[in-house]
Formats: sequence, C-alpha cells, structure tokens
Amino acid sequence: MMLIPTHHFRNIERKPEYLQPEKCVPPPYPGPVGTMWFIRDGCGIACAIVTWFLVLYAEFVVLFVMLIPSRDYVYSIINGIVFNLLAFLALASHCRAMLTDPGAVPKGNATKEFIESLQLKPGQVVYKCPKCCSIKPDRAHHCSVCKRCIRKMDHHCPWVNNCVGENNQKYFVLFTMYIALISLHALIMVGFHFLHCFEEDWTKCSSFSPPTTVILLILLCFEGLLFLIFTSVMFGTQVHSICTDETGIERLKRKNQPREHMGSWQSVKETFGGDFSLNWFNPFSRPCQPEIPSDKDMVRQVTSLSDTETMEDPSEETKDEDSVEVTDE
Repeated sequence: MMLIPTHHFRNIERKPEYLQPEKCVPPPYPGPVGTMWFIRDGCGIACAIVTWFLVLYAEFVVLFVMLIPSRDYVYSIINGIVFNLLAFLALASHCRAMLTDPGAVPKGNATKEFIESLQLKPGQVVYKCPKCCSIKPDRAHHCSVCKRCIRKMDHHCPWVNNCVGENNQKYFVLFTMYIALISLHALIMVGFHFLHCFEEDWTKCSSFSPPTTVILLILLCFEGLLFLIFTSVMFGTQVHSICTDETGIERLKRKNQPREHMGSWQSVKETFGGDFSLNWFNPFSRPCQPEIPSDKDMVRQVTSLSDTETMEDPSEETKDEDSVEVTDE
C-alpha cells in the first residue's frame, strides 16, 4: 500500500470566522437514500475494467478449455457450478463496493450559518477539511481521488474505483475473499487438467490445439497465482482492521487516538450486518447502517484552547491527512 501526503494543514478553531466559511458553498440538497455512487477517475475505471476482463478470461478458459471438453460430466458439472457461483459473487461484490457510497461526509457544510448553529462552547472545536470545505467527524479522512471526506476511510482502492469506508467495507472484503477462492479453484483445476493431458492424448483433452491449450492454461495459472496471493493478503489485512477497529490509515500513521474501541466481535457484526448468518457472505445484503452523524458528532472537546488559537489535529502528525491517498499499489 502507498501513502501520499500533501503539505496542507488543517484549521481547528473555536470561533466560526477562523474557518473562513465565506469560501464554502452550501451543500446541495441531499439525494435519496441509495443514490448510486460512482467515481469518475480514469485510472480507477481502467482498473475496474481490467478486473472484469481477467475474471471473464478465467471463465473462458475454465469452461471452454477444461470443463466442456471433459468426458467426466459429473466433474464438469460440479466444478462448473462452483466456479461460476464464486465468479458471480465476486463480480457482484465488486459492483457493490464500487457503486456504494463509502461514507462520504456532506460536502461544503462548513458555512458560517451552520458553524454558528453548533453553538460551540469554550473547549469545543470543529475540524474543517480545506479541500472539500466540510466539517469532519472523528476518524474521517479526505481522499484526493474521490475528492470527499470519507468516514472510517481505510484506503482508496483503484481496483474497485472507490474508497473503502464504513459503508462498503463488507463488499470489499467479500470481493477479495471470492477472488481468492476462484483463483485457488482455477489453480487446482489447471493442475488436474495438466495431469490428465499428460496421461491422455493432448488432442483429446481440449477443443484447441495443444500449443494454444498450453498457453491458455499457463496464462490462467499465472493470473490465478498472482491474484490468489494479492487478494489473500488484502483479505487478511481487512479482517485484521475490522477485528482491531483500526483503519489502514490509522495503522500506517501509528495513531494513538484517545477513543473507545469496539470489541472485535462487535466490530465484525457491525461490518457484516448483525449476528452470524449466511447474509455475511451475501453481497446483496447491506451491512449494519451506522447512525447518521448528528451535529454534536462534529464537535470535539479539547483542553486549553484559546479563542484565537490555531493548532494541528492532535490525532495527526505534522503533515495534514486531509489530502491523504492510500491505494492498494
């Protein structure tokens, strides 16, 4: 993963005028719940297309090179159903991770009227993101690709062309899990197919010529091994982040935030949608929806802050994390 900070500092003030609210545009009228979310990023769109192409290539090789030409119909039917089911769940999880709002903070809400409505008291501060002019709740970070502050942002993943945040982390975990499973399944089938072809005549174990068959199988083997390693690591990293209630950014920055951590099991249930059930593995079921942050969630309490004092976020290092981009690269 790669961390790219920029050199902008965050303003933290108790008085509204120090947040320069005149530079903020009031937020647009919020859309209906479930409005589709899509990031117009060229690199992310290209990576998403490549992801689908590689899955469809694996489908082609598995079906038309290995299973359909096989004389063992039971073997072909069972493996065909399992592989296609896993591939469908992987692509469905990818779509949900890509098209789900990861937890974007309302843009442009750091207006003078809104800040004054908070009626800040001595010792209370609000955190403003200078990039999207939003008042940031705790554990929110600005993504330079999405151009929004994301609640509990773990990282920005170009393979799903979206940030991984509190609303879509379940789908990203399922995506990595199902890709790892179909990669492992494809590798096992390639191994058995090579053994079968060595024992039989190569012209009878595939509809394609022997050189074409070998090339297609080697490419699938390379793809499966690469993605098995990559997605297994990402899956383990995400599960660790969920169990420790610590995002990737927080882990990389080595933050010691004075906040209450949820228990491991409670954090897992919140991410995957309640008590353990088959819905945990269903990309069409929604995770537990967090409560919409209230105004008081945007206000934080500090000690010894004067009326005109400017300070950096105590939970951050000297460089501003408002412009942090973390990717899977």
